[in-house]
Amino acid sequence: MEKLKVLTMTEQVAAHLAEQVELGRWTGLMPGRDRLARELGVNRKTVEAALVQLERQGLLKAQGPGRRRLIQRGGGGVGAGSPRMSLTIGFLFHDVGDQGEGYLIDLRHRLEDKGHRILMASKSLTDLGMKPTSVARLVARNPADAWVVLGGSFEVLEGFLARRQPVFALFGRRRELMISGVGPDKPPAYAAAARELIRLGHRRIVLLCAPERRVPEPGASERAFLSELAAHGIPLSRFQLPDWDGSIDGFYRRLDLLFRVTPPTALILDEVRLFAAAQSFLSHRGLRVPADVSLICTDYGKWFDWCRPTVSHIRWDSRPVVNCIVRWATGISRGQDSVRQMEVPAEFVPRGTIGKPPRVSRQRR
Repeated sequence: MEKLKVLTMTEQVAAHLAEQVELGRWTGLMPGRDRLARELGVNRKTVEAALVQLERQGLLKAQGPGRRRLIQRGGGGVGAGSPRMSLTIGFLFHDVGDQGEGYLIDLRHRLEDKGHRILMASKSLTDLGMKPTSVARLVARNPADAWVVLGGSFEVLEGFLARRQPVFALFGRRRELMISGVGPDKPPAYAAAARELIRLGHRRIVLLCAPERRVPEPGASERAFLSELAAHGIPLSRFQLPDWDGSIDGFYRRLDLLFRVTPPTALILDEVRLFAAAQSFLSHRGLRVPADVSLICTDYGKWFDWCRPTVSHIRWDSRPVVNCIVRWATGISRGQDSVRQMEVPAEFVPRGTIGKPPRVSRQRR
């Protein structure tokens, strides 16, 4: 059962306003209390209390009666004059290949520019089998003041909270926990991807994702995918969200089983590496994309633009993600931790790897 995080109306309004600031909706001066109250449909006292809360967090600075508050992205406000401590910030990646992502390189440079030391964990969550005990041993061997964890399972992130160590959840199963975090709001994009495939005529659609996205129960994005299928009258079974053990061999075994009897006409792959592996599998079987099988990746790979056909994917802006983590680290360095989470808008981008399903299934190979 999911743990519920109950917020007051003031906390909900404060979190929404802070998210909009991070997304760049407002810069310079914050809109006034009355305007925000009308826009959000809540009373002025609630909005004023939320604005005061953001002042205490250092995101806004009051400028006196009758004057709009100053937005202080990246620091300032209450606590701005507090001593800033240099931190050792540990990075625990989901997979070793994540280290080369451009926005993560930019993030590390920005943290270093603020005087923090970066500690790169010697093993990834994939290397550790996503086992909380193995993660705990690695963390104990690599002392850090705070950790950024990419794609952590519920159990892994819960382990960090149990140690009462500042942790930031980048992606992963963070929604059910009282933890600082950020990630793309993918459920609507997953639903849009499924909807487009159904519009093209697909009925046998399979989503392949890592075990931590399915266990102990499907995540929000996976549920959105399944709900969209059900809404269009497609009977649900384990076929659409199959189990596999997370290993390379397990992935290929699962694909082999899927294509033995009634093969899917469309695959949605949860990671870039899974997308590449699926392409390899289909090529080996002589199956063409998208003539025989349509493919969608739920992330963006920097080499997608070089692919022919071009790759259908889900994209999101990484800049608010980087800004959010830098601001979290600044707060930690001043002794101000928080459990605020932010969702970055994501969108489905249809490209050349999807098309109408084949009229007659090709012979199994």
